[in-house]
Amino acid sequence: MTDIVIRQAREAEFSTAVEWAAGEGWNPGIDDLSAFFAADPDGFLMGFVDNEPVSSISVVRYGDDFGFLGFYIVRPDCRGSGAGMATWKAGMRHLDGRTVGLDGVVEQQDNYCKSGFFLAGRNIRHTGVPVRTAERRIGYDIRSVRSSDIEALIAYDRSHFPADRSAFVADWTLPLDGVRRESRVAVKDGGLVGYGAIRACRAGYKIGPLFGDDPEIAEALLSALVRSLPADAEVSLDTPEDNDAAVALAVRSGLTPVFETARMYRGVNPNLPIHRIFGVTTFELG
Repeated sequence: MTDIVIRQAREAEFSTAVEWAAGEGWNPGIDDLSAFFAADPDGFLMGFVDNEPVSSISVVRYGDDFGFLGFYIVRPDCRGSGAGMATWKAGMRHLDGRTVGLDGVVEQQDNYCKSGFFLAGRNIRHTGVPVRTAERRIGYDIRSVRSSDIEALIAYDRSHFPADRSAFVADWTLPLDGVRRESRVAVKDGGLVGYGAIRACRAGYKIGPLFGDDPEIAEALLSALVRSLPADAEVSLDTPEDNDAAVALAVRSGLTPVFETARMYRGVNPNLPIHRIFGVTTFELG
């Protein structure tokens, strides 16, 4: 094929990759890109041939030691041309020296292993129209995120993620007007004990993250997040397979498994507190 040029993409350009992701059935969020680019504006690469986009990869850097890889897509008519490998290599160079995480389809697990990745666990996407439950008084408050929460929220998030992602968390939980995403926190005795977010996607809604100190908190957050949705709205939750309580919560809420991804790392296993992770934030950025 003609020589490929791989470079950093602007947010408007990367919307093409989001369309590709939709075409692959990944059901991206409608308003995700602003928060994604807040995380690392230099972390989105695209390959071009004759100024036409042919490939994409997101390689978002968090802190000094961690990065997450997603949106690895080659335009269908350009597959087998070498564009994918060239894009992969450019992305991995961007994350050189860091532990790298990804959520890959199970069928590609062996290929990722050949690039030095190891399996850390699986995430199961559960989807369906959730069972609605009445609000309960449970010894802590469930409420919308406030600007005064951000410092504590960033610290809480850091205990559930391999690196600091302050800019992303601030944008994700306090979106601009018009962004179709909402967040809730659980507060007990003045301290955060959980948080979650829900966003509109091409089809239905996705919850992520869903973090809580215990299953009861996670269930209360999930219930609060879906309460304002239309009665027939379909919701997806990506649960770590190794958290039995998370899987049970999804099933109890009326959601059924539809597919799974392999959470893999190259470098150091961050050993996250899976028992407090009831829903991963996104498959694209970790």
